[in-house]
Amino acid sequence: MEVTGLSAPTVNVFISSSLNSFRSQKRYSRSLTVAEFKCKLQLVVGSPASCMELDLYGPDDKFYCKLDQDDALLGSYPVDDGCRIHVIDHSGARLGEYEDLSKVEKYEISQEAYEQRQNSIRSFLKRNKLGRFNEEERAQQEAENSQRLIEEEAQASTIPVGSRCEVRAPGQPPRRGTVMYVGLTDFKPGHWIGVRYDEPLGKNDGSVNGKHYFECQAKYGAFVKPSVVTVGDFPEEDYGLDEM
Repeated sequence: MEVTGLSAPTVNVFISSSLNSFRSQKRYSRSLTVAEFKCKLQLVVGSPASCMELDLYGPDDKFYCKLDQDDALLGSYPVDDGCRIHVIDHSGARLGEYEDLSKVEKYEISQEAYEQRQNSIRSFLKRNKLGRFNEEERAQQEAENSQRLIEEEAQASTIPVGSRCEVRAPGQPPRRGTVMYVGLTDFKPGHWIGVRYDEPLGKNDGSVNGKHYFECQAKYGAFVKPSVVTVGDFPEEDYGLDEM
């Protein structure tokens, strides 16, 4: 059978398995690799991704082909709406074993022993360079995080403690106050600006998780990112909240 590429972004298929008697109808992206697709099927059929063999059947339940190339895209196979993908389990589990959880033996395995297994999810992810084992993706994320920290630090350096400011956070009205803290925090990574608002529009008293970064009344303090803070000659505005 000729394997052709399809352009529709998603496909609606039925999932069956040698481990259970039921079928599930699911929608998946055609841009998934077969390896990534197997990882998603783990949650549906209970079989380890490394122990799966996938058979593709047409809407008329006629056998089409095997999905046997882990690095190939799901959309590179003739998968269309109404098709059925049958998961054949090679882990040694028995039919119905994953349907009755009371029959599943619970045990723990050491990290050292699990690391030596060749049919584990971890080894499968390593072989296919997925998730945290995708060094290229992880390096890109680390580079993006580093660049974001550099940009935040540069923005924070232009915001002096004690200066008047206006905070314009997305989806919120402008709020005026005084900059009380600039720097890193323990509660979240990155650079933060601690602001004492003119009115009780904040979330704290200058402390988070028991650590004090600055002093102010309750509900007058807040921590925001440097990108939403503008320093300038902003006189205090009375919203009348203290009288409510």
